[in-house]
Amino acid sequence: MTSVGVRRSRRLGRGVIRRVVPLAAVATAGALLLSACGSGSGSSGGDSKSLTFWISTVPGQDAGWKKLVAQYKKDAGVDVKLVNIPYDGYTTKLKNAAQANSLPDVAAVPSLDPIWSGKLLDLKSIADNKTNKINANFLAKDSSGKVLAIPSDVTASGLFVNKTLFKKAGVALPASPDKTWTWTDFIKAANTVREKTGVKYSLTFDQSPSRLRAMVYEMGGKYVHADSSGKFSVDDATKKAVNYFVGLNDDKTMPKSVWTSGADPSAMFQSGDVVAYWSGVWQVASFAESIKKFEWASVPTPAQPVQASDVNAGGMMVGFNNNGEAATAATKFMSWLYEPDHYRVLCETSGFLPVESGLNPKYPFTSEAAQAAFKLYNEEIPLYAPISGYFNGAQTDWVLKGKSLTEDPTKTELGKAINGQQSADKALENIVAGYNQQVGGGS
Repeated sequence: MTSVGVRRSRRLGRGVIRRVVPLAAVATAGALLLSACGSGSGSSGGDSKSLTFWISTVPGQDAGWKKLVAQYKKDAGVDVKLVNIPYDGYTTKLKNAAQANSLPDVAAVPSLDPIWSGKLLDLKSIADNKTNKINANFLAKDSSGKVLAIPSDVTASGLFVNKTLFKKAGVALPASPDKTWTWTDFIKAANTVREKTGVKYSLTFDQSPSRLRAMVYEMGGKYVHADSSGKFSVDDATKKAVNYFVGLNDDKTMPKSVWTSGADPSAMFQSGDVVAYWSGVWQVASFAESIKKFEWASVPTPAQPVQASDVNAGGMMVGFNNNGEAATAATKFMSWLYEPDHYRVLCETSGFLPVESGLNPKYPFTSEAAQAAFKLYNEEIPLYAPISGYFNGAQTDWVLKGKSLTEDPTKTELGKAINGQQSADKALENIVAGYNQQVGGGS
């Protein structure tokens, strides 16, 4: 069986490294790696005074975890042994630990796995605690309502603009998520800016199923969605949105090369020759450091008519039922972790976008644009429609049925449509067929 990741950009991925390095305390990689994958480095079966906690993150982003486990030892007298495992070996180590009955007590995992999902603690009491204000749209649950995982943080799609070009063209930007623009209005504005300033493109758009889903959701569609029997289909609003998207790739509004041949949309935007860029929150730290030649900004995502995004878990917090004493202690630790005052510290120190609302974390950015971007994302997420968490939840359902979407056909099939090799509707037919073949049907 294959495990399913909760996000495409893994913690050690290129975009994520750029996102987190400016946010965390400066330290050497050797000092921050608490453990490698050595045997016995994180054996399970703790007790009321000692727990093992596995993570996998880049040097620097574990700063928040380190700070919290140190504080928990002071507050509760419990020694939480933090083990930072290289990403490339992490899922295998978890599988091996499950088979050897030596799972950690707590873990921040990139994915759920049928091999060990039966040993997970129910985190419902933490998720349902109204004081925590955890966004229920992004929890991982089974069919009985058991909460298998709570995100350590979330990621969301979002819109960046070259603010300098908008100013030069005299075109206004929406001031807040409550008064955002539609996709039609945004594209009209971006085209006006392009024409008045003479730059090459109005928009670049990540070659990503996640980014496409966000746009479709905002235009009232469900994208590729399963019914109660597990059969996938697309609705009329999705067909309309995807046809609109394909039509935007005309080498004026959008360059065809991104979705047809893998050109780098971020580099295009950062060149200054593009009006706007549809990507996500992980770009913020990178842009705070790399964009010097123009003023940039995150702006409210379009709503036509739905306020939405495609929101994924940056990581998934789980607890394992190794023994009664350790299970109780693990639940207490995670309950403490998600108390708003503690969780805020984690988000601020590690540069996380919180799954809890109302925190108002203060990030250590010197860039005003970056500070404003994180403020905007924190304001927008509570406004997003529940559809925003559909795919994140769907992946959990697939895992529990022992299935995985090993190859999302979206990029290939829409690339063909943009190239004129097939219609957008035919591309959607092929995408639906791919989903049905890989993850369709019941258990």
